[in-house]
Order: sequence, then C-alpha cells, then structure tokens
Amino acid sequence: MSNTTTPPTATAFPHAAEAFLWACFMDVATLKPGNVSLQSAGHDMQAQQFLDSARASTAGLFAEAAGVGARVHAAVRATRAVAGCNTNLGILLLCAPLARAAQRASAGGEAPLKAALDDTLAALDLDDARQAFAAIAHANPGGLGEVGAQDVRAQPSVDLRAAMCLAAHRDRIAAQYADGYRDIWRALGDFRQPAGAPDLSRRIQRLYLALLARHPDSHIARKYGEETAADVSTSAAAALARLDGHAHDGGYPGHQDELDAMLQAWDASLKAAGLNPGTTADLTVCVLFVAALLEPSIMLSASTAAGLTSQWPGAC
Repeated sequence: MSNTTTPPTATAFPHAAEAFLWACFMDVATLKPGNVSLQSAGHDMQAQQFLDSARASTAGLFAEAAGVGARVHAAVRATRAVAGCNTNLGILLLCAPLARAAQRASAGGEAPLKAALDDTLAALDLDDARQAFAAIAHANPGGLGEVGAQDVRAQPSVDLRAAMCLAAHRDRIAAQYADGYRDIWRALGDFRQPAGAPDLSRRIQRLYLALLARHPDSHIARKYGEETAADVSTSAAAALARLDGHAHDGGYPGHQDELDAMLQAWDASLKAAGLNPGTTADLTVCVLFVAALLEPSIMLSASTAAGLTSQWPGAC
C-alpha cells in the first residue's frame, strides 16, 4: 500500500487506540468458553500475556504513515517480544485495516468508517502482502502454513486482499478482507441493540456465542478438522439459547449463577480437549473495537461498572 497519501490533520476517531486497548481488555475480562480470560487460563497461556500484547502492539498498529501490512508486521514483532508466543495475530490482521480507516475517515459515524475501510481494503497492494506474510510466519500460528494458494513462508505473488480472497472459504479472518467485514458489521448491529441482555459482560458473551454458532471456528478447523469445529458450533448454539432464555426470564440471581456454572463447565471441557475458538475471539475483539470507535461512552460505562474508573486502560 502506498504511503504517499497524507492523512488528515485531525482524525474523526481520536480515541481509536484507546478503543483498541479497551476491546482487548474486555476480551480477557469476559469469560468466553475455550478462550483465555482473567478468570481462567488455558492453552499454556495467561491473560496477562494478552494484555501485555495489546499494549505492546498499539504503537505499530496505529503508525499513521504505515500501510496495513507494515502495521501488522510491526505489531506482531512487538507482541512476540513481550509475550513469547502468538497471542493476537488474528486480532492484528482484523484491526489493522480498521485502525488505518479510523485515521482516514472523513467524519465520525458508521458510514464514513465503512467508506474508509472499503478504500483501505481496495488499496491493499503487494507490499502489504509481503509484510503480512512475514508477520504470519513470525507469529507461527498453529495449523497455518498457507493463505489460499499462497505459502506464507514464500514471497507472495498477489496483493494482500487477493491472497485473503483465496483463503476466504476456509478462514473467517480472510473472509472479512474479501467481503468488506460483513460478519463484523452484522454482529455489530446485534451487539449495539441487545435483546434482554443489558449487562455488558453478558452482551459480550452473547456476541461471542452468536459468532461461534454462526460459523465454525477456523482455528479449531485447521487444527482438529471441520467436524470437530462444527460440533463446537453446535454446542455454542445450545449455550446461546440458554443465555437468551435466562435473559428473557428476567435474569434472576439464581438463574445467573446457573448460567455462569454452565459456561464455566464448558470452558473447562474445551480447554481439557485443547479446543480454543481463537478465531471467534479475534472476531469478537474486532466487533468491540468498532463498537467503541462508534460509541466511546461504552468504554466509560464498562470501566465504571467494573470498578476500574479511569485506570482500566492501564491494565493493557
């Protein structure tokens, strides 16, 4: 991607970096079955590694003069230096185009952000592919060796969006590049208009379960096969139905305890089997990032509710 375009002197989303950090914090602050959280470590990782990764990756991700691929590469290298493993490759691949779009949007609001994102995706070039492939190889994610017909350990022959289009049929992150983040915008609409789940942590759990129920997790499918990934999605749909049922019955404390116990038991079961819906977690973070871009008050409400006040960004 050419870096000759001069960005606007004043951004329409000055809180973009804060929104990213908040999304990463809420990712681990919320119990999401199979994922690492503050309540439950797993997969040989701790929540603090994800928080350290978010903080370390922010400078690279929001480097205004950099293209998308360069942002991902810089952020991955910074992450690896502090975490020692791949904690956030999918998050960075999803959020880098949005970070650039937020810095170049003509105005605040969903429509200008969408337009800037479309422009960003359309401008992706061969150098973006080279940088992103280098980042993927550096992160060394489990089960990933190719992006479509393009081996990430070799030099790409197509631009980054074209490479992602080749992988879109089997990878939900690649699919976002191919179709303009359709899954993200759809999930965002549901998240911003909660049906009977006003509590933010429940809304995030519902967001995660809905994404997982709708599409089998790419990370699980790569490592364990499509049948296993489909089984996890079926379980997610059942958990989502129970969550929605508890929301509609008024959310009585006893029922909330029962729901928490169910989610905790499934979390333990997934981790015991080595099953981590990591791609779904990445998509969840991306939706939260966009939600905070468009509605920054959600960050203050969340921090106050959690008793963190103005200190919560420091957790990242």
